[in-house]
Amino acid sequence: MDATPQPPVSRYSGFEEQFINGAWRPGRSTNTLDDTNPYNNDLLAHIILANRSDLDNAYDSAAMAQASWASAPPAERADVLLRALAIMEARHDEIVDWLVGETGSTRITARWQCRLLNAVTREAASFPYRDAGRILSSDIAGKDSRAYRQPLGVIGVISPWTLPIYLSNRAVAPAIALGNAVVLKPAQDTPVTGGLLLAKIYEEAGLPPGILNVVVASRSELGDAFVTHPVPRLIVFTGSASSGRHIAQAVAAASTIKRLLLELGGNSPFIVLDDAHIDRALPAAVWSRFLHQGQISTSANRFIVDTRLYDEFVYRFKEHAGGLKHGDPADEDTVIGPLINARQLDRMKACIQSAHDAGARQVLGGEPDGLVLPPQVFADVTGDMPIARMDAFGPVAAIIKVTSEEEALRIANDTEHGLSSAVFTRDEGRGARFALALHAGMTHINDGTVDDHPDAPFGGEKNSGIGRYGGEWAIREFTTDHWLTAQRIRRQYAF
Repeated sequence: MDATPQPPVSRYSGFEEQFINGAWRPGRSTNTLDDTNPYNNDLLAHIILANRSDLDNAYDSAAMAQASWASAPPAERADVLLRALAIMEARHDEIVDWLVGETGSTRITARWQCRLLNAVTREAASFPYRDAGRILSSDIAGKDSRAYRQPLGVIGVISPWTLPIYLSNRAVAPAIALGNAVVLKPAQDTPVTGGLLLAKIYEEAGLPPGILNVVVASRSELGDAFVTHPVPRLIVFTGSASSGRHIAQAVAAASTIKRLLLELGGNSPFIVLDDAHIDRALPAAVWSRFLHQGQISTSANRFIVDTRLYDEFVYRFKEHAGGLKHGDPADEDTVIGPLINARQLDRMKACIQSAHDAGARQVLGGEPDGLVLPPQVFADVTGDMPIARMDAFGPVAAIIKVTSEEEALRIANDTEHGLSSAVFTRDEGRGARFALALHAGMTHINDGTVDDHPDAPFGGEKNSGIGRYGGEWAIREFTTDHWLTAQRIRRQYAF
């Protein structure tokens, strides 16, 4: 089968409907959603939302379609992924425009997100040939023992507004590559880039009806129905720790036992030890805090800097951040665009006020223009201040002075979260020892906290989640093991 589609004739349209069982149709809810541009408030789509009957249709369609998809030859599933990848590459500019318009992403961030999108799709295309089981040994004479790896069935995915098309597809692509069917519910702030645009891509790639379904719905409409529904075997959620805890509680109380794959909030520490190369640490620090306005779960929240380098770091960090252009995300050189919505802006205002109230020293600031908040930098922060305890999720940086490596480690670990982290030192061995003492799922030595490779185990510890994405770890998450034995000779039993 040819994995290369024809070049797109025209841009996608028709994002006002739900995508269920391979068909586009209006939702059945009496509620609607106006999807708007966070920078200029332009209307992008008017969507009639899904209700419980739409959700039932989506899950039932997925269950009906999944068995035949699971039995499809590996080449057939791989070809769909490869065609989807070719479409993503051909429609790169169109996807970037949607990310800029719907999420407030700058073009810099949107192109970076597209690279992640393509990489995870390319990696998933290899999965149909990598889900092999194992031949096991047995102490019983004549016993053939095997472990088969099989798809789970139907998977429910709730994706966030942060990096929507990538974070949706890092679950969707591996799931369908491994023979599962998916019902995807994108965030209400990003219904197109979080779900409907992805549905268009897979539809064009020839994915059979029912394997991917997208329902756009309000939390109040469906409540916990999405995660407690009897059909899905696995619930995948990316979002806040509080929402993750609620989902875990709801799933635990559901009538059917389900798996969970959760990537939750982070309070990532960026540690600069006394021997660090400051010229390398500074650009990584600015990237780690201000990429996508700091609205990434792995963004660096706390900069923990040894006293020997502290004053220079604060000054140069302020100068670098102060030179970042903020404003219209459609402009090529804009680095900081709008926050996703007014709630996020109010949250950042409260964070800034709490830093002032606690006695932190603001060295860089500025008033918001609409939803665009200029970089805010606070020095002389202590580990017990609210700004150091929360997942800021905005262009607000907190810099903490420490006097030793031991103090840096203590403050870095003093959080309920444990997603990403970074440590800078000229001694890589020292950096590795320090990294392994951090309570985090990921640590990067002499690089920023924001990093993601399609074949690496991406995930967190503590209240930052359960499970891992990427490569063989994703294969484990989206499949189950079936142990099979065959007794080839007569066996003697004890009675």
